[in-house]
Amino acid sequence: MTLIGFLILFPLVAAALLAVVRGNGARKGIVYVSAAIIAVASIAFAVTYLGSSHQLFVFSSSIVDTICTVIGVVIAVIILGFAVKYKNVLAGALALIQVIGSLAFELGMAHHIEVSAGFVVDPLIILMALIIGIIGSGICVYALGYMEDFQHHEPEGAKDRRPYFFALMFIFLSAMYLIVCSNNMLWMFTGWEITTVCSFLLIGFTKTEEAINNSFRQIIMNLLGGIGFLGGLYFTAANFNTLSFDTFLAFGEANPALVAAPAICLAFAGLTKAAQMPFHTWLLGAMVAPTPTSALLHSSTMVKAGVFLLVKLAPIFAVCMPASTMVILVGGFTFLFCSLMAISQTNAKRVLAYSTIANLGLITACAGVGTAEAIWAAMFLILFHAAAKSLLFLCVGTAEHHIGSRDIESMDLLFERMPKLARFMMLGIMCMFIAPLGMLMAKWGALVSFTETGNIILLIILAFGSAATFMFWAKWIGKLAGIAGTVENVEVTVHKSEWIALTLMASLIFICCVLMPLISEFIMEPYIASVLNIAQGQALSDDNMAIAAILTVLVFVVLIAGPGRSKARKVDVYLAGVSVDNAKREYTNSLSGVNTASARNWYLDGWFGEAKLNTFSTIFCTVLIIASFLLAAIASMGM
Repeated sequence: MTLIGFLILFPLVAAALLAVVRGNGARKGIVYVSAAIIAVASIAFAVTYLGSSHQLFVFSSSIVDTICTVIGVVIAVIILGFAVKYKNVLAGALALIQVIGSLAFELGMAHHIEVSAGFVVDPLIILMALIIGIIGSGICVYALGYMEDFQHHEPEGAKDRRPYFFALMFIFLSAMYLIVCSNNMLWMFTGWEITTVCSFLLIGFTKTEEAINNSFRQIIMNLLGGIGFLGGLYFTAANFNTLSFDTFLAFGEANPALVAAPAICLAFAGLTKAAQMPFHTWLLGAMVAPTPTSALLHSSTMVKAGVFLLVKLAPIFAVCMPASTMVILVGGFTFLFCSLMAISQTNAKRVLAYSTIANLGLITACAGVGTAEAIWAAMFLILFHAAAKSLLFLCVGTAEHHIGSRDIESMDLLFERMPKLARFMMLGIMCMFIAPLGMLMAKWGALVSFTETGNIILLIILAFGSAATFMFWAKWIGKLAGIAGTVENVEVTVHKSEWIALTLMASLIFICCVLMPLISEFIMEPYIASVLNIAQGQALSDDNMAIAAILTVLVFVVLIAGPGRSKARKVDVYLAGVSVDNAKREYTNSLSGVNTASARNWYLDGWFGEAKLNTFSTIFCTVLIIASFLLAAIASMGM
């Protein structure tokens, strides 16, 4: 249990130091050392508890309970302060409702309930700890160089707010460890709300009007989820006299009808945090924040807290129809609609945002199905999505600083202008949709689970959503792969800290793909066996994973270890006509006019534009959620 306490508390120490340190050299030293310690501690945590399928730690403290209550009040005061400052009535009202509800719960119900086992460790928690500790801390290292460039672009005389930025990043890591390791649902809720307010502050970091508006969109939607989580706590405490998540799961599996209401409340909280429709717009708005924030929110924290909770609830979803139906349909249709909308996007960060929401939707749907294959697929989707999306977001951030744009159409000849970065970016994209890399293998697991449950709707959603996924990733990778002409290599000015983080993320993709059979055997399958009470090895077959691992090595050799910039003689581009200016790619066309040769992707905005799909999909998923709450209410009254 010492390691759990260290993982929760040490990032807070680093955050406190970073909040007061102003020197750039000292900041770099603290971030490098702290990130390394957190990563090593996470690996040590995984090694220590890898053989344990499920272990509870006896630890309860009224002092910790009081601290959690105080933190909840402080969070509400912060939100209320910003709501008053920017005259946002809804955010202030929701914060007030939540703090009153939290105080009433703590003083009226929670203090009578003791959770003897405050912390828990299982293979899913080990997986999440590795993602938070390695990918999360790697993003903090990347932020050193990125935020240095960011500060240089600030107006002369602007205040250096990097101490505030880095402190929030490390507080985020601490809150995530608290969420995943807590068996006490009150402590889990505290970590949940800390991530909400940290995200709010990071999204609004630049203090522009757009940033402020998007930060309030995030806080409003996640406060709704927080109130849903609080509702789940009320139901659990009042009906079952416990706040132990482990006890709640056991009771829910045995009595699914009785837990329909709290399960739907907790699932609703997970859907908002995971940015599922109709709450997806907060994550799209988060793109205004500096790139390290986007990477952190999309890969190792925030949204992963949402899907983590949903996967933890999967055994209940397997037997509780109202909650399961809501989660499956909202997740499935989010995957389909957001995959389609990603086709129409030219902004690389917006493509990544829609892709993130879509993949979270697939994870959500798998959690809702709740079978062994579905949980296996959900866990691997979480892993590969975290590694690939962190790499892609960081690549886009570095590219934007060096080519002056995040538009995919501006990435022509990136393989020549930034050859190493382009390889990393192509690797991240390939991991998302090409065999034998891990994401496609995980989707295969989802396909198997959907087939075995006989859910035709989910199979259709997976087929069309995957086709859309192929289209938008293929367009992007085609842009990156183009090589023609001679252009200046601009990646020589990329910061060392950025290369360290990018290399780390690329290495993680390789390691995870190659070790996929072992990860399945020692993490995924033991977790599934423990939560579904089945014999390990009966859930899945490893036949194809070993072949995929071998092929992955070949892919990496070709992509990463292949030749660098070609030394062959460069010639002018052949324009298939009478050239006017090869440098500008201008040629004389058949009507004696001058055209410019260009290669532009097809975005089908008329078919898949946000204006066409957003309204329909938002209304559709809202109706699904409301209907699920009504079903739960009817079921509760029937009992």
